[in-house]
Amino acid sequence: MENEFLENTSIISYSAKNYEKNHFSSLSEIVLTNKTPTSEWLNTYGLQFKEVFKNIIIENKLDDFLIKLLMDKEHSNKVILLDDVVFISTRVLITKSEILDSEQMFFIVSSSFLWSIQEKKGDYFNWIRERLEGNKGIVRKKKTDYLLFLILESIIDNYEDAYQKNADLNSDRLNSSNIKPTPEFTSLVEKRKQELFNFKKATLSLRDTIIKLDKIEIDNFDVKYFSELKEQTNNLISNIDFELQELESKINLIFSIQGHRLNEVMKTLTILSVIFIPLTFLAGIYGMNFTNIPELNFKYGYFILLGIMVVITIISVWYFKRKKWF
Repeated sequence: MENEFLENTSIISYSAKNYEKNHFSSLSEIVLTNKTPTSEWLNTYGLQFKEVFKNIIIENKLDDFLIKLLMDKEHSNKVILLDDVVFISTRVLITKSEILDSEQMFFIVSSSFLWSIQEKKGDYFNWIRERLEGNKGIVRKKKTDYLLFLILESIIDNYEDAYQKNADLNSDRLNSSNIKPTPEFTSLVEKRKQELFNFKKATLSLRDTIIKLDKIEIDNFDVKYFSELKEQTNNLISNIDFELQELESKINLIFSIQGHRLNEVMKTLTILSVIFIPLTFLAGIYGMNFTNIPELNFKYGYFILLGIMVVITIISVWYFKRKKWF
């Protein structure tokens, strides 16, 4: 287990003038302290190394409460301020495939180190690593508060890109001019609504985390960056809500079209019924098997009855036309 943990863990040490990326050969090499002149970004893929996490926390004399937090099986969004570190728990949406998935992420942050623990291998943070390695921008001149800001910003940017990509793909198929009351179209609308609900749930979760981060107070940890992230999440949620309202309108329009078609069918059937009811009544009377029905012996009775039926039909059709029922 220890070897597997070391294979899935790396560290980036950086300062304004220095950069170094390494893997560990033993747990004793992992040092998490605020006394180093450099900033440390420790990254681990996998949540199954619970005993290793416990040993690292004990060896580095971090707050014991971190052990309990990392051992919990169920994790809600948490931002907990401990002695000199902040523990962050959040669930992040994975958008690499068409089927949206999610993963649990933990961050243990102090003024000099950031330990990110991800449930699954792979992330959207390579551009941050490239900026650190190439000394691009101001990231190496800043501390771990700015690094955490960039990581959270990367997650939000990924949400926005994935949302916009899916919105563009669905814009033609779900265009108002293409609305059809068919099971296929309704299925497309419901599928898109489910995607949006997943995006909204993940974005709300991230916004709650950012709001909590914006209120913490810890030495050498600046929270001014997170207000911008809060605005980004609010804008994304607004866009999602607007599209959800549009989709709801399309569903209502589909129901209206279906209701209108059903009304047209029912109206046609009703008109036909009203026309044929008196004819059926007359045919029923003269179809009875009584011995004494005088009209049956009349020479032109059959033709007169047909004429009466024609007149009744014409009058009924004229009346319906006058009432503009068809």
